[in-house]
Amino acid sequence: MLFRHDMLLCRDRDKGCAGRRWNLGVRPTVDSLTRSEAFEDKSVMRLAIIHKVIPIVALICALAASATHAEVRIISSPGGQVGPFLDLFERVRASGERVVIDGPCLSACTLVLSMVPSERICVTRRAVLGFHAARSMDRRGRLYAEPEASDLVLQAYPAGVRNWIVRRGGLTSRLLLLRGRELAALYPSCR
Repeated sequence: MLFRHDMLLCRDRDKGCAGRRWNLGVRPTVDSLTRSEAFEDKSVMRLAIIHKVIPIVALICALAASATHAEVRIISSPGGQVGPFLDLFERVRASGERVVIDGPCLSACTLVLSMVPSERICVTRRAVLGFHAARSMDRRGRLYAEPEASDLVLQAYPAGVRNWIVRRGGLTSRLLLLRGRELAALYPSCR
């Protein structure tokens, strides 16, 4: 999966469980026990109640946390067709979610920079943005340049990114990688 919606139940501000995620996968149940067997063993009954309540509490916490701390984390994206990225980033922009770039975001993935407001984008030390000229594929699978589309994309990027690309010769078939200090000068570090 290229994009992951991180739904942390325990946020950094929660001192007791910073960074831990809940795993609501397979858990023991008492469904196979008869009612009388379950009542005879109170520890089994307590276990059943706990395992019925925890997912409900976790879901409520997740909904509350996602409303105030929702984020989209880009871990690794090689890019792809432009259409799905435009649709995704339009939904992200409308949702108000923050975007954390936490790994390679290449090609069409970089359209996030032109779709989501800059103040809602942050980068980690692992972030790498990769830019190249727009291209299309014909029915025989041959790639060809799309100079008009490349110009439109370049103009849609924020000024700092656009200037960085232009200083390196513009959008060409060669992949330009923006990372490290140069990227940190354009986007804030994630907290």
